[in-house]
Amino acid sequence: MKFLKKFSFIVITYLILENCLSANTLNLVRQRNMILCGATTGFFGFSSLDSKGIWQGLDIDFCRALSAAVFGDSNKVKIVPLNSQQRFTALQSGEVDVLAHNTSITLQRDSVLGITHVGINFYDGRGFMVPKSLGIKSAKDLNEATICLQSGTSNESTLNDWARTNNVNYKPIVIENFNEVVNAFISGRCDAFSTDISGLASIHASKLNKPEQYIILPEIISKEPLGPFVRQGDESWLNIARWVLFSMIEAEEFGINSKNVDFQLDNKNPNIRRLLGILPGLGNSIGLDDKWAYNIIKQVGNYGESFERNIGQASSLKIPRGLNAQWKDGGLMYAIPVR
Repeated sequence: MKFLKKFSFIVITYLILENCLSANTLNLVRQRNMILCGATTGFFGFSSLDSKGIWQGLDIDFCRALSAAVFGDSNKVKIVPLNSQQRFTALQSGEVDVLAHNTSITLQRDSVLGITHVGINFYDGRGFMVPKSLGIKSAKDLNEATICLQSGTSNESTLNDWARTNNVNYKPIVIENFNEVVNAFISGRCDAFSTDISGLASIHASKLNKPEQYIILPEIISKEPLGPFVRQGDESWLNIARWVLFSMIEAEEFGINSKNVDFQLDNKNPNIRRLLGILPGLGNSIGLDDKWAYNIIKQVGNYGESFERNIGQASSLKIPRGLNAQWKDGGLMYAIPVR
């Protein structure tokens, strides 16, 4: 009986502490005067250090946009590099306030792990890269091939499902560290590398000495909607993070960018005036200054600006917008109206 009482006390104490942690993220962030953002240990185009040792990427821009919204300063963010095995535990435990880790949104991650997704900042899909010398033109030619994968991701289950459906037998080579997986592939230890198409494009542009000797196969074998995550139980913080992403997407839709945002302050469109805080009230409804979206656009830019400089035509990756184009341009990027 004493053991049960002690155990119950421990469980209740844990739940209280967990609830306090989840319910006060904005207060904790403001007291710290810094947002802790979990990102990958190095994923060119999404989160990696540049030649000056500064973090850059699509996911990093989201972290900076969140900082701009909360503090009016996009630089009050600390990037915490995490590998695939560490990322969810770091968010659950409070080691980071938000996870922007090139992470696919799935039912299990959004329900069982005690975390929830903010929204989709990149529509992706799983694919394969192979050396040209193998003469492989299609993923279905990978029967009996060895395929390199990183552990701690959904790669294994996705690949296994696809292989069973298409009667493809393969030998997986699963390695924990991302760079070690890449090195195994480059050294010829495996015939193919499988991860998200964005990851393959990143590897092709930044990790291969002779990228012309490798090709990305045309098949995309899964849906991989990528986006940031926060802890469950803190609707206030979730709302802030969610509307930060939506504001960047909607700013592009309205044609507002970091270069013209000051000129847009005289725009008569009430939707634009609300977004930029000329018409008051939206900021207060989520616990922020009314200039929160203006600060994001001025200091970080809209979604299209972030896409183009990090992974689009202005970058070495040159990934086409495709599904990540605005809805009015045939893509899937559609923001909930900021009003």
